[in-house]
Amino acid sequence: MSDNKQSAVDTARPDEELLAELVAKAKAEGIDMVGENGLLARLTKTALESVLEAEMDEHLGYAKHERSQNAGTNARNGTRSKTLTTEAGPVDIEVPRDRDASFTPQVVKKRQRRLSGINGIVLSLSARGLTHGEICAHLAEAYGAEVSKQTVSAITEAAAERMAEWQNRPLDAVYAVLFVDAINVKIRDGSVANRPLYLVLGVTAEGERDILGLWAGDGGEGAKYWAQVFTELRNRGVEDVLMLVADGLKGMGEAVESVWPRTVLQTCIVHLMRNSFRYASHTDRKRIAAALRAVYTAPTEQAAAERFAEFAQDWGQRYPAIVRLWQDAWPEMVPFLAFDAEIRQVVCTTNAVESINARIRRAVRARGHFPSESAALKCVYLALMALDPKGTGRARWSGRWKRALNAFDLAFEGRLTATRR
Repeated sequence: MSDNKQSAVDTARPDEELLAELVAKAKAEGIDMVGENGLLARLTKTALESVLEAEMDEHLGYAKHERSQNAGTNARNGTRSKTLTTEAGPVDIEVPRDRDASFTPQVVKKRQRRLSGINGIVLSLSARGLTHGEICAHLAEAYGAEVSKQTVSAITEAAAERMAEWQNRPLDAVYAVLFVDAINVKIRDGSVANRPLYLVLGVTAEGERDILGLWAGDGGEGAKYWAQVFTELRNRGVEDVLMLVADGLKGMGEAVESVWPRTVLQTCIVHLMRNSFRYASHTDRKRIAAALRAVYTAPTEQAAAERFAEFAQDWGQRYPAIVRLWQDAWPEMVPFLAFDAEIRQVVCTTNAVESINARIRRAVRARGHFPSESAALKCVYLALMALDPKGTGRARWSGRWKRALNAFDLAFEGRLTATRR
């Protein structure tokens, strides 16, 4: 073993032995590890008070019990008590004071009553859909921390204030694909009713997942609404989108063409299949799924039309609504058939956004319903930020996108990488 490594080991051993001794002594004296007056709380108290004293030393320019070289200058003026809510339980600390009240501690700021770890726990629980009352009960049970509903609300509101900044942040100039999907939430506005919250997720030229934003709707959105959303994205820097995948939302095609004329609009096949099954009996669904699969996996648009004609002949009399549904969606269903398998696999469904929606739905279901639209948006935003520790809504996606991105750049004649040249 090298001298440096041996020195590090030798240095670590006394600390480990000291900790082991403290734990053994605490157990012998019947002291709990966590909770009020537990071992972790005592260690936290000692550590915080030591740092605060060091900060005061630096502020005054001399250590405690030493005399200042300059008579009449600022000096210590006792301490004041403060109770902090921490992950180890409530901790009572003594904060040093100075005569002219110019000391501004950093480790525990003035008027601070919680260590940042508690804030993180509150936001994590809120992102999972727990109500403020449930969060308070969990903190009291797990950490012995008495936190009021008002405090929990203040923590989540402070985090949600960053939502406006996130919603207006600059975006990339070009995206390979934008996925648009809706999450239905229950909002109590006089009576409880379903309201859609729209999520737009992009795939960057580097293969990163980028959640572009959230928009609330009322279920009656049309071309004007989507034109506003897409114009907002363009104003934030999105100059070009190769493909946009959505669930046949009304007015989407007209809005896309007005903002990004070269963008290919593709309907989500999974949603189209789900909508088809609404008209079919349970006993026929397997055979209908097999027949329609031959349509959307056809090698060409012409072959797809032939398979659909066969479907209409076999099932049209029994399920005319399904035939009409596919006829209406046909112009936006077939575009992806013109591309290679690599592109087809990643754009024919909104599965890319479904995994994110699954996390959001868990949080939404846990809440049941929301008192307002802003409360629903806040819950969904916190759930999204919990997916990314950096709080940006971006993350590296799976390796399957590498081949797809190369295929995109070839199929769209270099538009994907044009801004990097």
